[in-house]
Amino acid sequence: MSDLRDESEVVVAGPGRARAPGPTLHEQLLADPTRPPEALLVESPEYLGDADVPYRNYIDPDYAAAEYAHMWSSTWQWACHLDHIPEPGDYYVYDIGHYSALVVRTDDGSIKAFYNACMHRGTQLRPPETCGFAKQFTCPFHGWTFALDGALVDVPDRWDFPHVGDESHRLEEMPVDVFAGFVWVNFDKQAAPLGDYIGVLTEQFAEFEFEDRYIETHVRKKLPCNWKAAIEAFLEAYHVRETHASGKLGDEVTTQYDVFQPNVSRFIHTTGLDSPQRPTPRTEEEILAHLTRNLRRGMDPLELPEGMRARDFYAKYVQREMGEAYGRDFSELSESLTLDSIEYFLFPNSFFFPGLSLPMVYRFRPDPDDLDISYFDLLILRPRPLDGAAPPPPEVIELDIDDSYSLATGLGGLGRVYDQDTANMAAQTRGFRASHKRGQTLGNYQESRARHLQQRVQDFLEAGGYRPDS
Repeated sequence: MSDLRDESEVVVAGPGRARAPGPTLHEQLLADPTRPPEALLVESPEYLGDADVPYRNYIDPDYAAAEYAHMWSSTWQWACHLDHIPEPGDYYVYDIGHYSALVVRTDDGSIKAFYNACMHRGTQLRPPETCGFAKQFTCPFHGWTFALDGALVDVPDRWDFPHVGDESHRLEEMPVDVFAGFVWVNFDKQAAPLGDYIGVLTEQFAEFEFEDRYIETHVRKKLPCNWKAAIEAFLEAYHVRETHASGKLGDEVTTQYDVFQPNVSRFIHTTGLDSPQRPTPRTEEEILAHLTRNLRRGMDPLELPEGMRARDFYAKYVQREMGEAYGRDFSELSESLTLDSIEYFLFPNSFFFPGLSLPMVYRFRPDPDDLDISYFDLLILRPRPLDGAAPPPPEVIELDIDDSYSLATGLGGLGRVYDQDTANMAAQTRGFRASHKRGQTLGNYQESRARHLQQRVQDFLEAGGYRPDS
């Protein structure tokens, strides 16, 4: 698409074809000394239209109810990490709205997922959002007991239940699978396999060794907005200039946006390169000072070797520091995989960052009782030691709406960034109702992933027969 770009101005060449000035991210990655993984060189922009997205999608209770009925009930979602259930008897409860899955490691080491309800009178076998160890599952109401593999093993006063069979009243299983070190469930018993659902992720993640990581930090933040608005705040870098740089021209980042239909989208944005929009370009020494401003406070500044770019020097620095911290050799990684913000989104609610220095996983879920509230799970993953002996998953740090992410010390300097990322959410929620214009206008390229999210929700709702009023 180089014919659509110019070093000094945006060239508008038709809907969805315009791009920011300067070199493309693809061109910048090819200029790095180390060639990045082939997955990062794939370009898949998609123009998805330019009609406004109705605010009813966020504030209409009927729309939210339809999401539960037709979308949350039939999409693949990660429930827990494999490290949460390492041994037979370990279990984990995953909840989305009123749906609840009981994930368990069985005696033979396999993983099963059950609808979290007793086959007698429906009582949940384990409370929401809990995990632990059990030799079997006994209902707290009447004592019906089930083995780890779901088999019915005891019914008190069995004489009164001649109509109950061991097979007819096993715990009901739901589809379950493993990908990228996480356990995935689907509440639709007829769901297509996870491998079909995740599409290009199977091939692209083969280059990232994502399954070879453990959870270092887990934060759960309550947010004052609909779950889709929360997700959309993290789908684009268009907000960087105002939200993170107080409106300073030139603090934008070069970003590539990709859509891999039907369920995956991605952005990649650079670290350690100057924005083409900066009025006065920074020197390489200034870029290096900016990159290390939070890492080396009170220490002597790093000296940049003559003729070397700040990005390349800093990537090697990060590789050495991370190598010493985690006992691994990262010297063969590309500059992009070491430094850049590489963010994959898998519909409906999961984000994965395969980079070394930005190794996050996100998950967003709606509040079952308030469509203006959602919950943001933020995990920091780190390389597993070579001997595989990683620490167990940490306790979840629970943050309320007004709590700063900086309370989670494991986030380091990222806490301030996340505070900025979520600072506008309450105002946006109020604006959904206050606006006379009844929908949001999205950019054709930079906000294409937000439109993709909205369109996928509508696909599921329409497939279920829901048609919102115009």
